Amino acid sequence: MVQTGAIDVSKYYTQLRPEATKDYVMQQTMIRVKDPELSLRFYCDVLGFNLVMHREFPQWEFNVYFVAQIDPAKIPSDPKEQWNLCMNLPGCIELTWNYGSETSDGLVYNTGNSDATGSQDGEKVKGGFGHLGITVPDVYEACERFKAMGCEFTKTPNSGGMKGLAFVKDPDGYLVEILPQGTMITKPIDCDGVATDGGSTYKDNSR
Repeated sequence: MVQTGAIDVSKYYTQLRPEATKDYVMQQTMIRVKDPELSLRFYCDVLGFNLVMHREFPQWEFNVYFVAQIDPAKIPSDPKEQWNLCMNLPGCIELTWNYGSETSDGLVYNTGNSDATGSQDGEKVKGGFGHLGITVPDVYEACERFKAMGCEFTKTPNSGGMKGLAFVKDPDGYLVEILPQGTMITKPIDCDGVATDGGSTYKDNSR
């Protein structure tokens, strides 16, 4: 039996933050990437992020690259100042590259969305991770640009049952949801030529 509204969440809208947490910052989500050059191109050139800080750890054979949507004029050149900015900047994505992964064939990391990548038996994994998300002024215009830049979609704005939002894949197959910054609107035709009354089948890969 499916339950909806099973818990009362109203208090979480109004309760004050515990005093000890008042200066905490939701600073990062980390994803592992196969090829940092490809990932930086996607997040910076396609989605409009900038590299805020990177660190190299050859003794442990990995590098990290922190990207965020920030005015590049605010990013200092001094590594210590970059660290201070980065650790206080909400909404960063940490791209972690483990040396040697770029030489592997095919995809390396499981995306959490009924994906068999990395499983020992070849069966799909029901993962906990779902997707990253960005908001844009106009989903349809953004998707026209993404298509022109060669992005792979798993859902264009008019496909599926939920209209007006989209999903694109990053180079490692992680999903990025594209949502409007205001009212959810639809347009007659999307970037793939799908009409609003088409593509009605919705497949939830999170299950």
